[in-house]
Amino acid sequence: MHKMVTVGALPAVSINTADGAQATITLYGAHLTSWKTADGRERLFMSSKSPLDGSAAIRGGVPVIFPQFSTRGTGQRHGVARLSHWRLAESGGAGATAWAEFELKESDVPAELAKGWPNAFTLRLRFTLHAESIEMTYNVRNTGGQDWDFACALHTYFALEAFEHTALQGLEAGDIHFKEKLDNIYPAPSEVDLLHTGAGALRLQQQGFSEFVVWNPGAEGAAALSDMADQEYRQFVCIEPARVDKKPLAAGAEWTGHHTISLIP
Repeated sequence: MHKMVTVGALPAVSINTADGAQATITLYGAHLTSWKTADGRERLFMSSKSPLDGSAAIRGGVPVIFPQFSTRGTGQRHGVARLSHWRLAESGGAGATAWAEFELKESDVPAELAKGWPNAFTLRLRFTLHAESIEMTYNVRNTGGQDWDFACALHTYFALEAFEHTALQGLEAGDIHFKEKLDNIYPAPSEVDLLHTGAGALRLQQQGFSEFVVWNPGAEGAAALSDMADQEYRQFVCIEPARVDKKPLAAGAEWTGHHTISLIP
């Protein structure tokens, strides 16, 4: 089941399993800010300088990107979903599983943001928590009478003990060993493995997305970010299942993407 909590000044939902796994999602952005496996270890990075009052996007966790990736379009950078207040639509679970589903409609988007993308839609994002994994099911529905294009991503920040002792395996381009800033887009296989010291390996599985975006700002980039401490770039890497270029969605149609993160035994 769920309970209402706060993250900074933001209302949030916490879900827990009987074996100790825990996840916290703010209503602002339907933003997963914490995911702890049953061993109690936090698996996501959150910037110590991130605003947590709704004044700006949250830095860390899993920002929800829609309907534009980064500046690949004329609208709000990374879209409107991460800057809007969602509602808890459903929740449940028992024993080894807990879940919560969040919903956002065009009427929920702040007026100043809606001007740039005035289309009818419903987003639903379900988080399903297990002892050693979390599943995210991301559904986009065109509820209007006109076709429109959209891009999307789940901009996941993985917590690391040391950026430079981390590798990503499973991409067609070969393994990545993180040593410096990186901002690349790769065709998405169905799964990749994130290997890093101290915290065990994670398997990232996706369905429905077309790319993995791999990002870390490096030292110089982190120093230029007001919402990240200078040395925090060493504490995370972003590996994001995404559709970085806008693709059409017909009136009345829907799209669903799945992202599952699991401890590798």
